[in-house]
Amino acid sequence: MSIIPSSAPLLFFDSGIGGLSVLKAVRAALPNAPIVFAADYAGLPYGTKTEAAISARVPALLGRLVERYKPRLVTIACNTACTIALTHVRAALDVPVVGTVPAVKPAAEATRSGVIGLLGTDATVRQTYVDKLHKDHAPNITLLRHAAPELVSAAEAKMRGEPVDTSVYATAMAGLMDQPDGAQLDVVVLGCTHFPLIEDELRAAAPHVKFVDGAAGIARRIHHLTKDQTWPVDPEEGTFVTTGSVARLNTLLPSLSGFGLTRITSL
Repeated sequence: MSIIPSSAPLLFFDSGIGGLSVLKAVRAALPNAPIVFAADYAGLPYGTKTEAAISARVPALLGRLVERYKPRLVTIACNTACTIALTHVRAALDVPVVGTVPAVKPAAEATRSGVIGLLGTDATVRQTYVDKLHKDHAPNITLLRHAAPELVSAAEAKMRGEPVDTSVYATAMAGLMDQPDGAQLDVVVLGCTHFPLIEDELRAAAPHVKFVDGAAGIARRIHHLTKDQTWPVDPEEGTFVTTGSVARLNTLLPSLSGFGLTRITSL
Protein backbone atom coordinates (compact mmCIF):
# COMPACT_ATOMS: atom_id res chain seq x y z
CA MET A 1 0.00 0.00 0.00
CA SER A 2 1.38 3.41 -0.95
CA ILE A 3 2.23 5.86 1.83
CA ILE A 4 0.00 8.94 1.90
CA PRO A 5 2.08 12.13 2.18
CA SER A 6 1.30 14.36 5.15
CA SER A 7 0.57 17.18 2.69
CA ALA A 8 -2.32 15.29 1.04
CA PRO A 9 -5.49 17.28 1.81
CA LEU A 10 -8.99 16.43 2.85
CA LEU A 11 -11.27 17.57 0.01
CA PHE A 12 -14.72 18.89 0.85
CA PHE A 13 -17.30 19.44 -1.87
CA ASP A 14 -20.59 21.36 -1.75
CA SER A 15 -22.79 23.40 -4.03
CA GLY A 16 -21.95 26.48 -1.94
CA ILE A 17 -20.65 27.20 1.56
CA GLY A 18 -23.01 24.92 3.46
CA GLY A 19 -20.28 22.34 3.89
CA LEU A 20 -18.47 24.77 6.18
CA SER A 21 -20.72 23.39 8.93
CA VAL A 22 -19.13 19.98 8.33
CA LEU A 23 -15.63 21.42 7.99
CA LYS A 24 -16.00 23.07 11.41
CA ALA A 25 -16.51 19.69 13.09
CA VAL A 26 -13.64 18.11 11.16
CA ARG A 27 -11.30 20.99 12.02
CA ALA A 28 -12.01 20.37 15.71
CA ALA A 29 -11.11 16.68 15.33
CA LEU A 30 -8.14 17.12 12.96
CA PRO A 31 -6.79 20.64 13.45
CA ASN A 32 -3.64 20.14 11.36
CA ALA A 33 -5.33 18.53 8.36
CA PRO A 34 -4.66 20.29 5.03
CA ILE A 35 -8.03 21.39 3.62
CA VAL A 36 -9.37 22.02 0.14
CA PHE A 37 -13.00 23.20 0.09
CA ALA A 38 -14.68 23.21 -3.32
CA ALA A 39 -17.93 25.10 -3.90
CA ASP A 40 -19.83 24.60 -7.14
CA TYR A 41 -21.16 28.14 -7.36
CA ALA A 42 -21.61 27.76 -11.11
CA GLY A 43 -24.16 25.04 -10.33
CA LEU A 44 -25.83 26.50 -7.22
CA PRO A 45 -28.56 25.72 -6.21
CA TYR A 46 -28.61 21.92 -6.42
CA GLY A 47 -31.97 21.52 -4.75
CA THR A 48 -33.91 22.66 -7.82
CA LYS A 49 -31.96 20.53 -10.30
CA THR A 50 -33.01 17.16 -11.68
CA GLU A 51 -31.52 13.91 -10.45
CA ALA A 52 -30.01 13.32 -13.89
CA ALA A 53 -28.26 16.69 -13.89
CA ILE A 54 -26.73 16.17 -10.45
CA SER A 55 -25.74 12.56 -11.21
CA ALA A 56 -23.78 13.77 -14.23
CA ARG A 57 -22.33 16.98 -12.80
CA VAL A 58 -21.01 15.93 -9.39
CA PRO A 59 -18.81 12.94 -10.41
CA ALA A 60 -17.34 14.95 -13.30
CA LEU A 61 -16.41 17.89 -11.09
CA LEU A 62 -14.99 15.68 -8.37
CA GLY A 63 -12.92 13.82 -10.93
CA ARG A 64 -11.28 17.10 -11.95
CA LEU A 65 -10.77 18.16 -8.33
CA VAL A 66 -9.19 14.84 -7.34
CA GLU A 67 -6.88 15.01 -10.34
CA ARG A 68 -5.76 18.53 -9.38
CA TYR A 69 -5.45 18.23 -5.58
CA LYS A 70 -4.78 14.50 -5.05
CA PRO A 71 -6.65 14.33 -1.74
CA ARG A 72 -6.40 11.47 0.73
CA LEU A 73 -10.18 11.50 1.19
CA VAL A 74 -13.22 13.23 -0.31
CA THR A 75 -16.23 14.41 1.68
CA ILE A 76 -19.39 15.32 -0.21
CA ALA A 77 -20.64 17.91 2.27
CA CYS A 78 -23.99 18.28 0.53
CA ASN A 79 -27.09 16.24 1.34
CA THR A 80 -28.66 16.72 -2.08
CA ALA A 81 -25.54 15.60 -3.96
CA CYS A 82 -25.14 12.59 -1.66
CA THR A 83 -28.69 11.31 -1.76
CA ILE A 84 -28.53 11.38 -5.57
CA ALA A 85 -24.91 10.92 -6.70
CA LEU A 86 -22.92 9.22 -3.92
CA THR A 87 -22.92 5.80 -5.61
CA HIS A 88 -21.82 7.33 -8.92
CA VAL A 89 -19.01 9.26 -7.23
CA ARG A 90 -17.67 6.22 -5.40
CA ALA A 91 -17.65 4.28 -8.65
CA ALA A 92 -15.77 7.07 -10.43
CA LEU A 93 -13.08 7.90 -7.85
CA ASP A 94 -10.16 5.89 -6.56
CA VAL A 95 -10.09 7.55 -3.12
CA PRO A 96 -12.31 7.04 -0.05
CA VAL A 97 -15.54 9.06 -0.24
CA VAL A 98 -17.52 10.05 2.84
CA GLY A 99 -21.13 11.09 2.30
CA THR A 100 -23.56 13.37 4.10
CA VAL A 101 -27.07 12.08 4.64
CA PRO A 102 -29.97 13.45 6.71
CA ALA A 103 -29.50 12.62 10.41
CA VAL A 104 -32.76 10.71 10.76
CA LYS A 105 -31.31 8.10 13.13
CA PRO A 106 -30.03 10.61 15.73
CA ALA A 107 -33.34 12.48 15.51
CA ALA A 108 -35.31 9.28 16.13
CA GLU A 109 -33.14 8.55 19.16
CA ALA A 110 -33.63 12.07 20.55
CA THR A 111 -37.40 12.48 20.15
CA ARG A 112 -39.72 12.13 23.12
CA SER A 113 -42.95 12.84 21.26
CA GLY A 114 -42.37 10.40 18.42
CA VAL A 115 -42.70 13.16 15.81
CA ILE A 116 -39.61 14.45 14.01
CA GLY A 117 -39.16 16.78 11.06
CA LEU A 118 -36.82 17.07 8.11
CA LEU A 119 -35.91 20.42 6.57
CA GLY A 120 -34.07 20.09 3.28
CA THR A 121 -34.01 21.11 -0.34
CA ASP A 122 -36.69 20.01 -2.79
CA ALA A 123 -34.38 17.37 -4.22
CA THR A 124 -33.45 15.92 -0.82
CA VAL A 125 -36.88 15.63 0.77
CA ARG A 126 -38.36 13.76 -2.22
CA GLN A 127 -35.64 11.11 -2.41
CA THR A 128 -36.45 7.44 -1.83
CA TYR A 129 -33.17 7.41 0.11
CA VAL A 130 -35.01 9.35 2.83
CA ASP A 131 -37.77 6.74 2.76
CA LYS A 132 -35.11 4.10 3.41
CA LEU A 133 -33.59 6.07 6.29
CA HIS A 134 -37.06 6.38 7.80
CA LYS A 135 -37.79 2.68 7.41
CA ASP A 136 -34.40 1.52 8.68
CA HIS A 137 -33.86 3.91 11.59
CA ALA A 138 -37.22 5.37 12.61
CA PRO A 139 -39.97 2.88 11.62
CA ASN A 140 -42.21 3.76 14.56
CA ILE A 141 -41.59 7.50 14.34
CA THR A 142 -43.65 10.05 12.40
CA LEU A 143 -41.39 11.89 9.95
CA LEU A 144 -42.64 15.20 8.58
CA ARG A 145 -40.81 16.69 5.60
CA HIS A 146 -40.64 20.22 4.28
CA ALA A 147 -38.59 21.66 1.42
CA ALA A 148 -37.12 25.03 2.38
CA PRO A 149 -34.75 26.07 -0.43
CA GLU A 150 -35.06 29.68 0.70
CA LEU A 151 -32.92 28.76 3.72
CA VAL A 152 -29.98 28.04 1.41
CA SER A 153 -30.12 31.65 0.20
CA ALA A 154 -30.50 32.86 3.78
CA ALA A 155 -27.39 30.97 4.91
CA GLU A 156 -25.38 32.23 1.95
CA ALA A 157 -26.49 35.80 2.68
CA LYS A 158 -25.64 35.49 6.38
CA MET A 159 -22.13 34.29 5.59
CA ARG A 160 -21.69 37.26 3.24
CA GLY A 161 -22.76 39.66 5.97
CA GLU A 162 -25.93 40.61 4.11
CA PRO A 163 -29.29 41.30 5.81
CA VAL A 164 -31.88 38.51 5.88
CA ASP A 165 -35.63 38.87 6.41
CA THR A 166 -36.10 36.91 9.65
CA SER A 167 -39.60 35.82 8.62
CA VAL A 168 -37.95 33.23 6.37
CA TYR A 169 -37.05 31.14 9.43
CA ALA A 170 -40.52 31.17 10.95
CA THR A 171 -42.03 30.33 7.56
CA ALA A 172 -39.73 27.34 7.18
CA MET A 173 -40.59 25.99 10.63
CA ALA A 174 -44.30 26.57 10.00
CA GLY A 175 -43.95 24.33 6.95
CA LEU A 176 -43.36 21.48 9.39
CA MET A 177 -45.42 22.53 12.38
CA ASP A 178 -48.58 23.28 10.37
CA GLN A 179 -48.73 19.70 9.06
CA PRO A 180 -50.86 17.04 10.80
CA ASP A 181 -49.04 16.02 14.03
CA GLY A 182 -46.81 19.07 13.64
CA ALA A 183 -47.84 20.40 17.04
CA GLN A 184 -46.00 17.44 18.64
CA LEU A 185 -42.81 18.02 16.68
CA ASP A 186 -39.82 18.13 19.03
CA VAL A 187 -36.75 17.29 16.89
CA VAL A 188 -35.86 18.61 13.44
CA VAL A 189 -33.19 17.22 11.11
CA LEU A 190 -31.24 19.93 9.33
CA GLY A 191 -31.09 18.02 6.05
CA CYS A 192 -28.94 20.50 4.16
CA THR A 193 -25.43 21.43 5.25
CA HIS A 194 -26.29 25.10 4.78
CA PHE A 195 -28.89 24.93 7.54
CA PRO A 196 -26.63 24.49 10.62
CA LEU A 197 -25.11 27.85 9.67
CA ILE A 198 -28.48 29.42 10.54
CA GLU A 199 -29.41 27.11 13.42
CA ASP A 200 -29.53 30.00 15.91
CA GLU A 201 -32.08 31.79 13.75
CA LEU A 202 -34.20 28.65 13.35
CA ARG A 203 -34.05 28.03 17.10
CA ALA A 204 -35.30 31.55 17.74
CA ALA A 205 -38.28 30.79 15.50
CA ALA A 206 -39.01 27.48 17.31
CA PRO A 207 -37.42 27.50 20.80
CA HIS A 208 -39.07 24.21 21.84
CA VAL A 209 -37.42 22.21 19.03
CA LYS A 210 -34.08 20.38 19.15
CA PHE A 211 -32.07 20.55 15.91
CA VAL A 212 -29.73 17.78 14.76
CA ASP A 213 -27.33 17.42 11.84
CA GLY A 214 -24.70 14.94 10.72
CA ALA A 215 -21.49 16.99 11.08
CA ALA A 216 -20.20 15.32 14.25
CA GLY A 217 -20.79 11.86 12.80
CA ILE A 218 -18.94 12.78 9.61
CA ALA A 219 -16.00 14.10 11.62
CA ARG A 220 -15.82 10.82 13.57
CA ARG A 221 -15.90 8.85 10.31
CA ILE A 222 -13.10 10.88 8.73
CA HIS A 223 -11.03 10.59 11.91
CA HIS A 224 -11.47 6.82 11.86
CA LEU A 225 -10.59 6.44 8.17
CA THR A 226 -7.40 8.50 8.59
CA LYS A 227 -6.35 7.30 12.06
CA ASP A 228 -3.05 5.76 10.95
CA GLN A 229 -2.07 8.58 8.61
CA THR A 230 0.35 11.43 9.22
CA TRP A 231 -0.44 15.14 9.18
CA PRO A 232 1.64 18.31 8.99
CA VAL A 233 3.18 19.39 12.30
CA ASP A 234 1.49 22.78 12.09
CA PRO A 235 -1.82 23.90 10.56
CA GLU A 236 -1.59 25.15 7.00
CA GLU A 237 -3.52 27.66 4.92
CA GLY A 238 -6.69 26.11 3.55
CA THR A 239 -7.75 26.42 -0.09
CA PHE A 240 -11.20 27.49 -1.27
CA VAL A 241 -11.90 26.67 -4.91
CA THR A 242 -15.01 27.75 -6.80
CA THR A 243 -16.46 26.82 -10.17
CA GLY A 244 -17.81 30.35 -10.39
CA SER A 245 -16.22 33.79 -10.43
CA VAL A 246 -13.55 34.44 -7.81
CA ALA A 247 -14.49 38.13 -7.85
CA ARG A 248 -17.96 37.25 -6.57
CA LEU A 249 -16.43 35.80 -3.42
CA ASN A 250 -15.22 39.15 -2.05
CA THR A 251 -17.99 39.45 0.53
CA LEU A 252 -17.39 35.85 1.65
CA LEU A 253 -13.69 36.30 2.39
CA PRO A 254 -14.08 37.20 6.10
CA SER A 255 -16.21 34.11 6.74
CA LEU A 256 -13.88 31.86 4.77
CA SER A 257 -10.88 33.20 6.68
CA GLY A 258 -12.64 32.23 9.92
CA PHE A 259 -12.54 28.62 8.72
CA GLY A 260 -8.87 28.85 7.74
CA LEU A 261 -9.62 29.11 4.02
CA THR A 262 -7.37 31.91 2.88
CA ARG A 263 -6.16 30.71 -0.54
CA ILE A 264 -8.90 31.45 -3.08
CA THR A 265 -8.91 30.04 -6.59
CA SER A 266 -11.17 28.73 -9.36
CA LEU A 267 -11.55 25.34 -11.02
